[in-house]
Amino acid sequence: MFSRQLFVGLALLLTLFATNRLAYGWNKPTHMAIGAIAYHDLQTASPQTAGRVAGLLKQHPYYQRQWLPLMDSLQLPAAQRDEYLFMLAARWPDDIRGRDPYHDRPTWHFINYVYAPKQGVARTDTTLATGETILQAYEQNRQLLTSPSPDSSKAVSLCWLFHLAGDVHMPLHTTALVDPQFPQGDKGGNLFRIKVMMSSPTSNLHSFWDGMLLHTDTYASVDSMAVGEQHEFARNQLPQLGNSGIMAWSKESFQLAQDNAYRSNTLQPGTSQEGSLLPPDYVATVRPIAQRQVALAGYRLADELVADLGS
Repeated sequence: MFSRQLFVGLALLLTLFATNRLAYGWNKPTHMAIGAIAYHDLQTASPQTAGRVAGLLKQHPYYQRQWLPLMDSLQLPAAQRDEYLFMLAARWPDDIRGRDPYHDRPTWHFINYVYAPKQGVARTDTTLATGETILQAYEQNRQLLTSPSPDSSKAVSLCWLFHLAGDVHMPLHTTALVDPQFPQGDKGGNLFRIKVMMSSPTSNLHSFWDGMLLHTDTYASVDSMAVGEQHEFARNQLPQLGNSGIMAWSKESFQLAQDNAYRSNTLQPGTSQEGSLLPPDYVATVRPIAQRQVALAGYRLADELVADLGS
């Protein structure tokens, strides 16, 4: 019998799958929560860095024409505006997808490490060709942030660092399952068709992970999630924080994809018409993993910001 918590989780996921789409990574509210975690962490450890980041974000090309009017319309008090800027920065690279050709970089969001379990292959020195990857994009934006570039350009790079720090912690943003059904890879689970329950619509594994944690992008709901994650996963409970650098983070995620997202190749994909049913314990098993990844992303983002912009 399902526990009440698991039943509620499944009900939320059914709402998500009813509007299935090609997923981008963590959904926008979850990216916002990662930004909020970084903000809270900096407010404690390095408030001067938090202030400098907020100051740069106010030089972003979208600040005057979109972000400031949005904050005004929401009547956010001054004490919440800098945190909300962190939230908006974290989601901005998804907000512009397909809408801003000048800034949009579709291949920056992921890397396709090859997971071909039927051939015994799981390698981080082999990737499917896609153009510039998340690893390259992250380092490029780090370098720009510490260069003599204009503050408006640095603000754009900040948004990319916020976002990519989140994306690399989503296991399916590092993995391409290659097998006879997906000879060119399953596009990070986007082609891996599943169902949560027999009565639910067919969706895909990426969408499942994408929207597992949060579905509302209001300031209150995002801030509440961020506070909850920091309470549940305090820094001193995360030995993984000792692993520095986006390469190490991507390898962590690749292992999580193998062991948990694909369940060591025991999870079976459905057809294009009918998804395969997830195991009944899947949600309860992977949800805490996703929550921990979000906390790690927020803390690591905060550490990156201190390293690059701290005094």
